[in-house]
Amino acid sequence: MDRFDAMTLFTRIVESGSFTRAANALDIPRASATLAIQQLEARLAIRLLERTTRTVRPTPEGETYYARCLELLAELEDTEAMLSPVADDPRGTVRVELHGTHATRIVLPRLAEFRARYPRLEVVVTTGDRRVDLVAEGVDCAVRSGTSEDSSLVARYLTTLEQVICASPGYLDRMGVPQTPTALAEHDVVRFVSGHGAPDGTLDLIIDGQLCRFASGGWLTVNDAESYMAAAIEGHGLIQLPRLRLEDELAAGRLVEVLADWQKPALPIHIVYPQRRLLAPRVRVFIDWLQTIYADRFGA
Repeated sequence: MDRFDAMTLFTRIVESGSFTRAANALDIPRASATLAIQQLEARLAIRLLERTTRTVRPTPEGETYYARCLELLAELEDTEAMLSPVADDPRGTVRVELHGTHATRIVLPRLAEFRARYPRLEVVVTTGDRRVDLVAEGVDCAVRSGTSEDSSLVARYLTTLEQVICASPGYLDRMGVPQTPTALAEHDVVRFVSGHGAPDGTLDLIIDGQLCRFASGGWLTVNDAESYMAAAIEGHGLIQLPRLRLEDELAAGRLVEVLADWQKPALPIHIVYPQRRLLAPRVRVFIDWLQTIYADRFGA
């Protein structure tokens, strides 16, 4: 392993706090990662990492070395990006996290176009409702909804999605159709829980320019978007999701929109990636392509 590869490995270990996660992200055996760091520390004649049975963290000298590694690796990527063959025809692997709907309805249907333009790039797509740690898990970028509160990530705007409140025809026949926001108090809502947070059983509307959250009853809590929508189809309560996610169900009549005349908060969508001075060409071209296909789908 050359010095730049060893520096890259070292930064991944510091960022992920794990030899194993760093080795997996770089597709090398864990034993090779351990040996490379041992050789690096021997060459520098300093201890860079403190190892325990549970964690790995940099020593004070390691923190200094880590900061310098980031600068040098950024300079290296900057130099490579200046070379037109690399910039125009990048190679390597792009790892992207997508919500299932964005993968199946927006990105994957047009991915062949990206492949035709950049044939030397491989793409790894991970989906699900779990919000991954991009740095720790070696993911280059992710499409996420809402406003990012993570200052370590850069967010580029993609689009804004309209939201819908809806329920199944059977539920509305049984419970009645709410005509005003205050009527929501008499209804059941399918609650959604994400990560370790509390279940969310509110429905959001914009009234007189202000966000208003209406709490309702409900007996069912789920933790993934598929189950959330399925619960509504089965008649277990009201849900609120982007219209993009519900297009087929609304068109087929499996779900029915309610309070259509009341404004719902728009849901901004961003592509986020770890804070770096310069993006690698392979990641930059993918992010630029994502912005293009979202603009084609939803308008600039």
